[in-house]
Amino acid sequence: MASLARVIHDFQNGELSRDEFVAQLDSTLVTERLGPTQLLEMLGAAHRKAPLPEDLYIEVRRRIEQLRVSNVAAGGEETGIQTTVELPSVVPGARERAGAPASASSSPGTGTHDQIKGIGDTLNNRFVLEECLGVGGMGTVYKALDLRKLEASDRKPYLAIKVLNVQFRGNPNSLVALQREARKAQVLAHRNIITVYDFDRDGPIVYLTMEYLSGKPLSQLLRTPGYQGMPVRAALPIVRGMCSALAYAHERGFVHCDFKPANVFLTTNAEVKVIDFGIARVFQRPEEESDATVFDPGSLGALTPAYASPEMIEHREPDPRDDIYALGCITYELLTGHHPFDRLSATQARNAEFKPQRPSNLNARQWRALRAALSFDRATRMPSVARFIAEFDNEARAEKSGTLAKAGLAGFAVICSAAVGVFAWRAAPNRHAEAEVAAGASQQRVGEVASSSVQGSETVSAVAGGSDSAASGSRAPTNAATAGTTTTSAATASAATATATTATAAATSASPIIATASSTTTASAPSASSPVALAPPTQKPALTLAAVTPALAQVPCSALSAATQDHTLTVRGYVSQRYGVARLKEDLSALPGLDALKLDVEPTADDKCATLKALAPYWVQNWQAGHVAGLQVRPPGGRLSEGDPLVVDVSTPGYDSYVNLDYYQLDGNVVHMVPSPRAKDNQAPPHYSATVGSAGDWVISRPFGSEMVVLLITPAPLFDKPRPEAEPRADYLRALDTRLAQIAAKYGRERIVADFAPITTKPHAP
Repeated sequence: MASLARVIHDFQNGELSRDEFVAQLDSTLVTERLGPTQLLEMLGAAHRKAPLPEDLYIEVRRRIEQLRVSNVAAGGEETGIQTTVELPSVVPGARERAGAPASASSSPGTGTHDQIKGIGDTLNNRFVLEECLGVGGMGTVYKALDLRKLEASDRKPYLAIKVLNVQFRGNPNSLVALQREARKAQVLAHRNIITVYDFDRDGPIVYLTMEYLSGKPLSQLLRTPGYQGMPVRAALPIVRGMCSALAYAHERGFVHCDFKPANVFLTTNAEVKVIDFGIARVFQRPEEESDATVFDPGSLGALTPAYASPEMIEHREPDPRDDIYALGCITYELLTGHHPFDRLSATQARNAEFKPQRPSNLNARQWRALRAALSFDRATRMPSVARFIAEFDNEARAEKSGTLAKAGLAGFAVICSAAVGVFAWRAAPNRHAEAEVAAGASQQRVGEVASSSVQGSETVSAVAGGSDSAASGSRAPTNAATAGTTTTSAATASAATATATTATAAATSASPIIATASSTTTASAPSASSPVALAPPTQKPALTLAAVTPALAQVPCSALSAATQDHTLTVRGYVSQRYGVARLKEDLSALPGLDALKLDVEPTADDKCATLKALAPYWVQNWQAGHVAGLQVRPPGGRLSEGDPLVVDVSTPGYDSYVNLDYYQLDGNVVHMVPSPRAKDNQAPPHYSATVGSAGDWVISRPFGSEMVVLLITPAPLFDKPRPEAEPRADYLRALDTRLAQIAAKYGRERIVADFAPITTKPHAP
């Protein structure tokens, strides 16, 4: 959702590499929704301020001019007013080249059109590039639609395509590099390694096809604002997945050579996939003869200094321990939220004698394993991935030790049972009469203690279950931890019951049972001669949300969020005009414990009831969480006239999300603003802000009256297929209700939030 000016600014400031700039260019031009004239003016202003490289400037201008051709070809209309935009040049003659026909070339033998492929382009008349997924050391990865699969009605017509970056494409060995990667990846068929299909070329464009993964790279998690690491239990499944993939590759003689967080993918199915074996090289194992390849892809020099071992930076022969160094860096960052050497290269950190600090959540054995993986010297580094995970994975060790311990305890229990049985048999003749006397007295007390203990056990289980429910959006590690807590709590309660029963039986055999209820009554009854103490005045109980929530739930056609402080109640939201704000105030004023009532409630037309009913729970959740997602109409107040553009500002929560923005019109239709054919990309990073509609895509028209814009934030795409740009409200709400229930069941209800922005529209004044 970034603007062209912003993307150019980030590139000129060094925040985007050349390939990242190219990858964002097409999607930015599409979502900007400005005309070519405005875009060319924007390009010219940015270029005058800080000139772009000549070839890049020409390419940006070519793509802007292509927008006009694409629009007309799609049945659109070009703006009637033609404006000549004076654009600067980098060197003399550049302006002529910029305006030259498409067949002109800026490099021998290669047309400008063919230098860069981006969103909307097609490879070999088969693969349509639809979305940029990321930029790697050697290539840019796109989500692509396979037209052959689409024709065959394949359920999964999408795949991922890595297009070789421009600088590598000029290398005569680039095709060999990609062919080697395809061959190696096909050899590495493992559940934790991405599946690669084939490689091909379209003119000078060299590309690789592979399975399309839904999820996000680990790097996106690590750079989340405020991320400070995760517990070891939660991190272990990710570490296990990485280790499983690397161990498998090492066993087959391959070193990844560019292992980093961006090359670890976390799928929506909670799987870990290692991607981009682009420069993976074969290492010589002692038992094998040398099998040097004709071409070494590592010679292309694509590595990431923050995760490359000293030996890789020094261009020594590859070794599995190079990947282990990177694995150590990633694991440390996963647990703490920061790089072990403050993102210094290994050689810089070694020369500075940098020593990583022990994470507080690791025990001594785990820290020894991680510290060995981070060694600057291969000789002292952790020798294998299998050894690392064996020492680092405390849960696996605990499970193994637990099995042995259970076997030992079982044997010990048998011995104890036998000893107790012998003792009981010998003591039975002497104790038989005494036991009969005490049995009747103790039976009642034992039953009371057992009942009390069982109730305590149920309480513990209920609390554990509540924690599990609250964490329903979490993944398997959290749920496993909760389940373990529940089991332990129940076992503890059972043990407490048995202990209490035994203690009670022993006590009753030695002393009479005291009638607790009678004693308490007698002790609490005042004597006739004692003065009667006056009870202190009772204080009014503080107002609680538990008391307010049922009252709010009874209000029909509403979305109301409450907050309490002592005896003051604050309520914000929306209520139907039929019910009225005055009646709401009257009903809430009768709540016990209420001294002051503050209302920030807006009446809405009754035709909004269906919308409020469907989305009110998510709106309340948003405000109860502190308004984590926001929607604001321009101008503030939402009073718009005929012909005014509908412009809204959107802000997203502190996690990766999908933005869904809908305009509920007075005529009963819903216009989908985002995603839509005008704004397809709706995925947003944490704490993201954007303005939608500034290009005049949506303009106020009849009928006029009370309308509403709705922001809905979801953790996954709302629908698998694009919906029509406008559809009847009833149809959409039915589909929405079903889909939100599915998302809530999978990701947790707390990950869905909504915000409303009512607007009032009127005819343009004559």
